[in-house]
Amino acid sequence: MTTQPTRIERRELVTWLTLAGVGLTLTWLAVHGGAHLGTASAPFLGHYRFHLGPGTLLAPAVAVAVLLASARGLLDGLRWGHVLGFGYVAGLAWAVGLALVDGPGGLTRALTFSDDSTGVGHPPGPLLLLGWLREAGLPDLVIGTLLTAVGLLTVPVVLVAVRGSCGDAAARAFVPVLVLAPYAIWTAVSLDGIVALLGATGVMLGERGSKHVRTGWKAAGLTLSAGLVLGVAALFSYSVPWLGLSVVCLYFARRRPLLHLASGLGALIPVLLATWAGFNWFDGLLTAQADFAARIEPHRSALWWSGISLVALLIAAGPALMASVRKLRNTPGWPFLVGALVAILFSVLAGFARGGVEHAWLPFFPWLLVAATAPERQGGPPVHPPLLLVTAGALTAMVIEAVVATPW
Repeated sequence: MTTQPTRIERRELVTWLTLAGVGLTLTWLAVHGGAHLGTASAPFLGHYRFHLGPGTLLAPAVAVAVLLASARGLLDGLRWGHVLGFGYVAGLAWAVGLALVDGPGGLTRALTFSDDSTGVGHPPGPLLLLGWLREAGLPDLVIGTLLTAVGLLTVPVVLVAVRGSCGDAAARAFVPVLVLAPYAIWTAVSLDGIVALLGATGVMLGERGSKHVRTGWKAAGLTLSAGLVLGVAALFSYSVPWLGLSVVCLYFARRRPLLHLASGLGALIPVLLATWAGFNWFDGLLTAQADFAARIEPHRSALWWSGISLVALLIAAGPALMASVRKLRNTPGWPFLVGALVAILFSVLAGFARGGVEHAWLPFFPWLLVAATAPERQGGPPVHPPLLLVTAGALTAMVIEAVVATPW
């Protein structure tokens, strides 16, 4: 198995470096030109510092292990269940390794940060979950570790969906892309990581339920469950329901339009139950928008942040994003990208992307990379994992973690 970087892969890396360089330069000009950004470390929220701690060596060790396993084709010979286990353990070790650059505090800092400072209102899910964990008497270190371990289940869930839609070879090649993505920085101790898991699970259940081998009650049960999970996800985030568009596209692509009824009904159940319990989702959304307009818009330039948020996305997703964008038309996983792209574009065009997208967009990042391991042409032979791009992305993550202190 050859894993030498191709000319196209090198060109994609150069393109990513160029775009990232231009974006960071424009961001620097905005910061020093007096633009209202609300942060000293644009394109991310937080502040700059340089820090290397005892845990600094863990992340590079994990990255080397994943890259070697992929380069030597070890993932090709494993049973699928073992591939999922490897992806989860490696993804968890990578996220924890990055967090431990700041020492044990890296696994608790986000729990002491209040999102009230961002001025964005929230559905009840995150506060209820965190409140239940604290009422159970768990210390912050245990809560942080638990949230990280649960949130990283997103890795195997996404892999299952990719395998079902794009095939076994594409999913195995996708493992290093998914595990070592730079956005892993923000998955540790993150309630947004829980949102990403819920969204990914909903999409995965929709993919499984809409396969042509599943009919009758089994298909209805799985797609109803997909809607239920996405409905629960909506109680954690106002943006994650856009992933439902991926499910819609899947059903239409597979000519299973009646499954929309099951998923739609499932999605309504948690929202209606929340309304009965005293939380109206639509009223909450309007309240959050009003709060945003009053507390954020006057202090963060919509014009500058519309572009800077895309720079943050480019860096957080890493160089593999270039491969995914180039081969978007060649992947049967295109429905996965639709929901993520529409959610991000809506957020930017509506003026809501004004800092913090590195964690707010966590539910969408994995799906943006799906086409990175698509064949070079539709129906063509499988491609090898883009290890040059993955390596550059891993290095990017380690640099960001060392020089930027983010509040989550």
